[in-house]
Amino acid sequence: MILSMTGYGKASATYNDKKITAEIKSLNSKTLDLTARIAACYREKEMELRAMINNTLLRGKVEFSLWIERDEAEQMARLNSPLIKKYIEQFHEANAQYGIPVPENLTEVILRMPDAVSKQDTVEELTEEEWNVARSVAEQAVNQLMEFRTQEGKALEQKFREKVDNIEALMKSIEPYEKARTEKIRQRLTDALSSIPEVEYDRGRLEQEMIFYIEKLDINEEKQRLFHHLDYFRETLDGEYGQGKKLGFIAQEMGREINTTGSKSNQAEMQNIVVMMKDELEQIKEQVLNVM
Repeated sequence: MILSMTGYGKASATYNDKKITAEIKSLNSKTLDLTARIAACYREKEMELRAMINNTLLRGKVEFSLWIERDEAEQMARLNSPLIKKYIEQFHEANAQYGIPVPENLTEVILRMPDAVSKQDTVEELTEEEWNVARSVAEQAVNQLMEFRTQEGKALEQKFREKVDNIEALMKSIEPYEKARTEKIRQRLTDALSSIPEVEYDRGRLEQEMIFYIEKLDINEEKQRLFHHLDYFRETLDGEYGQGKKLGFIAQEMGREINTTGSKSNQAEMQNIVVMMKDELEQIKEQVLNVM
């Protein structure tokens, strides 16, 4: 089973007059890169939240947010009576001392003055009961993200198996061309020598040289190693999650065998098949980067 590194989760719950919401999203990354934005009243629990996320997600570029929304009734504006009284006194003093007229709409003017009206912003002590609710919300969001990762992982696994099967079938399709190529090389050398009748040569030595040349072009070892890598790739897909880096290494080894096969393929049909294998492998490499 494999998991994707991309995912999204969101959860919320109500505690007294507060709506507590947690949101988390992740993208692919070589390591765990966690950014957290947490409401001030839960800041003391940030390390606990980070530990929970680290232990669950393991890898990815993760953005986590935990915030509070209050009922509008609790956020009603509050008049700063002592300051408003002071503003009124100063207007009348300015009128008495400097003849500056008191505005007819004095109330409107004062309400626009700095800090005349403010919203309630009381700092409350975090209770164990509220923290249990907030932590539960955070865990629900993380679990949703993991479910998202699982679904994405299933789609990726299906894609990988399809591509691996395609590479295996393409490599097997080379065999007929490989056998015909050997005969063509042998016939080409024989015809070339027979076209020069006055040249004497050791037929035994010629056979040895032909065998040596044909062995250099032989791709049986590359085929066997590639088939082994393909089987190992499938076994890794069936293992525990967290195998993304391992799958990447196996894909690199598969690429080496395909490249070597291409360098030994001096026939157009074989080279075309190698190009198709490279295309299938490139799609695997692109998607492996998103596997946890």
